[in-house]
Amino acid sequence: MHFVAQGATRLSPYLPWLDRAGRVSALKSVVFALLLLPALYVAWQLATQGYARPYILANHDLGDWSIRLLFVSLAVTPLRQSLGWPKLILVRRMVGVAAFCYAAAHVLFYALDKSLQLQVIAREIVLRYYLTIGFAGLLILLALAATSTDGMVRRLGGKRWAALHRLAYVAGAVAVVHFFIQSKADVTEPFVMGGLFLWLMLWRLLARYGVLQRGSSGVVALVLLAVLSAAASAGAEALYYHVKTGVDLMRILATNWMIGIGLRPSWAVGGAGLAVALGAALRPLWTQHSGGRRQAAAA
Repeated sequence: MHFVAQGATRLSPYLPWLDRAGRVSALKSVVFALLLLPALYVAWQLATQGYARPYILANHDLGDWSIRLLFVSLAVTPLRQSLGWPKLILVRRMVGVAAFCYAAAHVLFYALDKSLQLQVIAREIVLRYYLTIGFAGLLILLALAATSTDGMVRRLGGKRWAALHRLAYVAGAVAVVHFFIQSKADVTEPFVMGGLFLWLMLWRLLARYGVLQRGSSGVVALVLLAVLSAAASAGAEALYYHVKTGVDLMRILATNWMIGIGLRPSWAVGGAGLAVALGAALRPLWTQHSGGRRQAAAA
């Protein structure tokens, strides 16, 4: 549902909750509000002294959300095409810019923790490779955010703009590596992100070669993709702990079937992939329903 906003034609390029026609979009408004929630949480923790180490913990939370939102932006195309939700394209730019904003805030709180000593910050970025990797990811997100406007699309041209914005895939890979190295003790979420990144990249590869067509064959391909991504997550996690602790590889893999030890990355990745496959299988239900509503409205 959309609502006409006064002065929308002049303000629409600057207001994220308006569509291209200058009308208030319910979808964009809800997504914009959701994107603000992590920032509001961090602000509340800082204001109420909820963080034991304010700058460090705010830095971690903002960085985590930057990566999550980057992955949400990468998931827009697969969800839009597999589930038949074309309107999701309306929020991809917003989510991507939000990912950059959280990444920039992540670096800002790191700088505040170093008392804004630029020489110290620059030296650590150069000498600590995980910081170098993270800073490279920030620069990529900066380039993508700076060229995300319609004006930049026209200036660069469609092909060059699309080629530049494929760097989002590089940013995703960089984010996973940075997240993994930074996490140290608990690497569960980095392995989840790694599995999801594999799913996102393989989905694009399969879509490029026409494997993910509508119908039962496409659903089967999505199921197999979910299983493969989950297996890769389980294998990578098991190999990591095997190298780190020396515990038998098969014994670590068996923990994926144990109850009471928490949600394993393989289950999170596989569950997300199977949810998309289920949505693709049920796609005819809501596409037929929406088509019927359009015909009724036209009549």
